[in-house]
Amino acid sequence: MIPKLVVRTSDIDAAKLSHFAQALSLSPLQARIVANRLPSKEAEDHLEQIVDASLRNIAPPSLLKDSDKAVKRIAQAISNGETIGLLTDYDVDGITSHAILIHALRDFFGFAENKIQHHIGHRIDDGYGISQGLVDRILADHQALPELIITADCGSSDETQISRLKDKGIDVIVTDHHAIPQEGIPPSALATVNPTREDCNYPDNTIAGCMVSWLLMSHLRNELIADKLLAADTPKLSGMLDFVSLGTVADAVSLISPINRAVVKAGLKVMNQLQRPCWQAMKNLLEWDFQIFTAEDLGFQIGPRINARSRMSDPYMALHYLCAPTLHESMRHLQELDNDNQDRKATEKNMLEIAFRLAKQQLNTQLWSLVVYHEDFHAGVQGIVASRLMEKFGRPVIVLSPGNESGKLTGSARTIPMVHIRDAIEQVANEHPEIVLRFGGHKGAAGLKLDSHRVEEFQGLFDKAVEQQLTTGDDLRPIIYTDGELAEDELSFETIAELKHLEPFGREFEVPVFEGDFKAQSIRVIGSEGNHLMLQLATDSHSFRAVWFRALEKKNDPFPFVEGQFIHVVYQLKENYYRGNFSIQLHILHTINL
Repeated sequence: MIPKLVVRTSDIDAAKLSHFAQALSLSPLQARIVANRLPSKEAEDHLEQIVDASLRNIAPPSLLKDSDKAVKRIAQAISNGETIGLLTDYDVDGITSHAILIHALRDFFGFAENKIQHHIGHRIDDGYGISQGLVDRILADHQALPELIITADCGSSDETQISRLKDKGIDVIVTDHHAIPQEGIPPSALATVNPTREDCNYPDNTIAGCMVSWLLMSHLRNELIADKLLAADTPKLSGMLDFVSLGTVADAVSLISPINRAVVKAGLKVMNQLQRPCWQAMKNLLEWDFQIFTAEDLGFQIGPRINARSRMSDPYMALHYLCAPTLHESMRHLQELDNDNQDRKATEKNMLEIAFRLAKQQLNTQLWSLVVYHEDFHAGVQGIVASRLMEKFGRPVIVLSPGNESGKLTGSARTIPMVHIRDAIEQVANEHPEIVLRFGGHKGAAGLKLDSHRVEEFQGLFDKAVEQQLTTGDDLRPIIYTDGELAEDELSFETIAELKHLEPFGREFEVPVFEGDFKAQSIRVIGSEGNHLMLQLATDSHSFRAVWFRALEKKNDPFPFVEGQFIHVVYQLKENYYRGNFSIQLHILHTINL
């Protein structure tokens, strides 16, 4: 399906944009890039905070509803030496949340490590959140029941299991960032700390679960100092922002948010100091010399390796990797994560081939969305496959696979900007609770559980829900947003430095993408899979190396153009380091033959 190219524009007039550029010491290109990403007129008021991502932008944690109640109960548990259980999700956001809670309690607040329990659900066996299987295992050990459980990145939709814990005398503090269900917060929880609550005054409800955990621990630090349970000179928790930055980027929350931008930028500084063995191990694995970690590396290098363990096996190895006390231990754990990531890639490749074929068959009948199921699909990579289908076909996508319960399917959903995916699933669930057995998520991504006998019926209902969110004339095909063309003299290291100054890039503050006309001087296949291309592209007076990942659908496919041909190229401007030398490299996203 041919993508539609759309040049980003801004509602800010030229005079005002020039004023912004002068006031914030931005070049015209930088000002244009930022202005093109402002979602509304209201965002103009935060322009300085967006450009100058500072920790001053972080609102006080006390503004989080129920945080006062939560920290008082945790302080009581610390004072009394109670057993505290940490229960978190299995993805990067959940694992980094878990690491934050461990380090805060043990290393900053001096809580005994043998009084901390660790509970992380298995993606395949347990599913998301405070699952029945997880609670069964907690309650099975009658001799070691915790007095308090703190969740992170989950719990807002888990009243049934929280009530079971409460009945056994266990207090549950929920910390989460997922949407509150229609029936409200879980009444059995002692506290529910979640910025998406309607009665929460925290000014940013886009923060990740790991950020909620970090804010709560920061609030707890203040509470313990006030109660004289902690020395007044106890360090602040900014040293753990490396975990927050990783979880924030990997969970794809908004990076137009001044708070999210601040913690990612500050966290990368902490990470690049290489104080933790886990970051040293990652640099060793990647064979980096002078490169530093960027937000892009969090999303495409570190995050996938941590996620792979929970996708293909149990998630505890990822936690051990992040918290390993020595480089040797961290390297040993990371090697296992990397092996899992290779297995994940192989599984994903096979699943994608089937999913693409099924999706193409549906395009003839399914106008607005795609719902793809196959009995051989692996639940651990269905979210990745859904994202690939969404990018390729420009439609909301749900990928379903067999669940661990007979007659049940689990699914992952990804969507386009015009469709709120959780709302669409919720609409079907409200009308047909016998079909949608469970769901959760947010605007851009969601998960669900279905009756396996009602897939076709669900598909039609979901498609109607998607259609109702669209407006007449919506052109459902892949869209590539660009920042227009660069002049030939702007294809330079100086431009790359200007773009770096605007980092971090991520969801809703996307990496700059440009377009322009080039002559293809040479083309060759690279990579073991035989589907990536290396090119030499020329302008009137310069030649640039370019790489195009996944340019071919499969090995031995014909090239999309020939040497000597002029092509219109959509690309990202990158800096490449190889054997001690830096060079300019274009990362191609799409080409059009001229």
